[in-house]
Amino acid sequence: MAVAATHRLRARAVGDRGEIAAFLRRDRLYAAYALGDLDGPNRARVAWAMAYDDAGRPTALAMHHEGLVPQPLFLMGANDGCHAILENVLKPRDAYLQGTELHEAAVRDLYELDAPLRMLRMVVGRDTFTPFAGPAERLTALDIDDLNRLYQLGFRAGFPGSVVEEGVYYGVRVRGRLVSAAGTHAINPREGIAVVGNVMTHADFRGHDFAKMVTSAVTSELLDHVPDVALNVHADNEPAVAAYTRLGYRTHCQLIERLARRRAGGWGLMRPIREAMRIPWQRESR
Repeated sequence: MAVAATHRLRARAVGDRGEIAAFLRRDRLYAAYALGDLDGPNRARVAWAMAYDDAGRPTALAMHHEGLVPQPLFLMGANDGCHAILENVLKPRDAYLQGTELHEAAVRDLYELDAPLRMLRMVVGRDTFTPFAGPAERLTALDIDDLNRLYQLGFRAGFPGSVVEEGVYYGVRVRGRLVSAAGTHAINPREGIAVVGNVMTHADFRGHDFAKMVTSAVTSELLDHVPDVALNVHADNEPAVAAYTRLGYRTHCQLIERLARRRAGGWGLMRPIREAMRIPWQRESR
């Protein structure tokens, strides 16, 4: 197990679920994605690390998904603790950094950072959800080809049918064609939280409230199983923010997402892949 100490901080890799969950619950809505990954189907591919002060109290946490292309790197807690983790324990060469604007101070001497995407973390509960009726239908694994076509994912990058089977996906069809869909990034009944994602309406069919319909349908089903549902939306996407607000979502906090490359590493080799790929969990309605 990797362990490092710096400036009276101790950073180490962690695997104890209870310890990780306790820290994430300090702000469970901010940590919604991480809580989903804690018990998700890909949990074996997730690395966790925490930092502790000189009294042994946890001050920061980082989570990184393993993978060939830049994967999510989530930061939570004090900047000095996050820095200690990234300097000594979790050291991905390329990552898709997720945190608050304040976390830039924790990484800027270790990573070169692309321009930030400013996101809003919006959340809704059973007491605030306002459904929006429409002809949204539950999707199954039999719809996976239509779903990948809507998301414009190629054969190699397409979702497998298990994504729909393990999650909750709804779509709207026009003359048999799937033109709008929404699904889930994570569902964790044990932690009482789920995350909506992959909301997409084909450009030719926007302006008909389809995104609102499918998001409402997904949210409604999720709230039958968990008390809180979260999603991310670009802060400057006013139509999407308005649509989610109509459903009862409220802004919990602002996040920053950006591609990061380790200052010592072969990022140049990754650039063509990075620029060519369209990461599904970045998608949202327009």
